Amino acid sequence: MDPAPQTGRDEVVTLVVKHLIKPGQEANYEAWLRRIVRIAGERPGHLGVDVVRSKQNNLALFTCVLRYRSTDDLETWLESPERKTLITEAAPMLADGDKTEIGAVNEFWFSPDSENAVKPPRWKQAVVTLCVILPLTLLVPIVWGPILRLHPFLSNYVVATFLVTVTIVLLVVYLLMPAATRLFAPWLEASVKETL
Repeated sequence: MDPAPQTGRDEVVTLVVKHLIKPGQEANYEAWLRRIVRIAGERPGHLGVDVVRSKQNNLALFTCVLRYRSTDDLETWLESPERKTLITEAAPMLADGDKTEIGAVNEFWFSPDSENAVKPPRWKQAVVTLCVILPLTLLVPIVWGPILRLHPFLSNYVVATFLVTVTIVLLVVYLLMPAATRLFAPWLEASVKETL
């Protein structure tokens, strides 16, 4: 599968890789996965990876979400000889080939695990997002407060707002939103099943 990039050149992007593992190959795949994660982590622009283990049709399904600083960095890794060699090595362990998808960093938050599933209703997405962002908008300015009062430049409205906003965005994108979607997954998935 050759995904077409959907984001700008300077926007954080994700590479979502899904591998369905043949029975009895789970341990071999885990060893291979540790190796490719280490190699991918050494590439320019790599910002981190999350691995989600689940089941599909009674087979182990590994969903890896790799974050990159830009589409160029992601494409460089995707087309690299190292990745192609590693995917060739993994091919005998994969029940359904190497499935990849490129998207903006926030698109994965509410993406369903299976291909036939649909995303949860927007109102539930909004509730989860509110639960993450509201506490941050209340707490982050309090945490920054003593530092912002140390110097007139830092207490400037634009500078202070920028620092608070950057802190909130980084916490939401890299830490809290992925954790919140995992925490609320049963509630989000329940609504999807109700609509089917």
